Amino acid sequence: MSDHAQTSVPGPAEDGSMSPSVGLCVIHLFVKPTPMFDAEDLIAAVTQAQVEGLQVICVSMLGHKADAAIMALTKDWRLLRKLQTAIQNAGLDVVDSYVSMTEVSEYAAGMPEAMLAPRLYPQLPPEGKLAWCFYPMSKSRVQDANWFTLPFERRKELMHEHGTSGRKFAGRIVQLITGSAGVDDFEWGVTLFANRPDDLKEVVYTMRFDEASAVYAEFGTFYVGTVTEVGELASLL
Repeated sequence: MSDHAQTSVPGPAEDGSMSPSVGLCVIHLFVKPTPMFDAEDLIAAVTQAQVEGLQVICVSMLGHKADAAIMALTKDWRLLRKLQTAIQNAGLDVVDSYVSMTEVSEYAAGMPEAMLAPRLYPQLPPEGKLAWCFYPMSKSRVQDANWFTLPFERRKELMHEHGTSGRKFAGRIVQLITGSAGVDDFEWGVTLFANRPDDLKEVVYTMRFDEASAVYAEFGTFYVGTVTEVGELASLL
């Protein structure tokens, strides 16, 4: 969906935080309750994280892979660890996770700042879009379909085509692509917020016909659910 963007080299953080030079750190925690689960402790963990400035999105999950997802974004990587610990102490078992960072694609060079800022510093969740999906992806490196041996201009052309397909879903889908090369198993994480469940299905299906996806994309596990207020989620668990 996007490619890694070059950023400046950060200096040491004077306040002891662990932060990227630009953008936000992101974690997706997929959890299941244990017999020790405490609903009030979960609510307190999320509330405290929000007080500390984290954006926290709670999701009631469908299927056997997880019962809930906690997605969080913040400047300081260490605050994500603090939230993860609090969630585990609330009696939730982390059965899967994904670590990434917000970024701007190298193919977006020259775009207006107003269009770049939401990619680096999104405000989530988007109002009214409660259908939620997450999946990781990488670009292929196999013989005759190695994305990283293509000339930059060809890659840029293919990503432009891919972006054109995605823009057809403006108003129906909000997409956040986060970079994870070097910090998790795939190269990007894709989080989708949609008006309806079938919007999720349609956008992924439509964009898979683009050459950038059909030939060069490799996908990981898909997770789907509904954005849910933490109190309601705690009662469901």
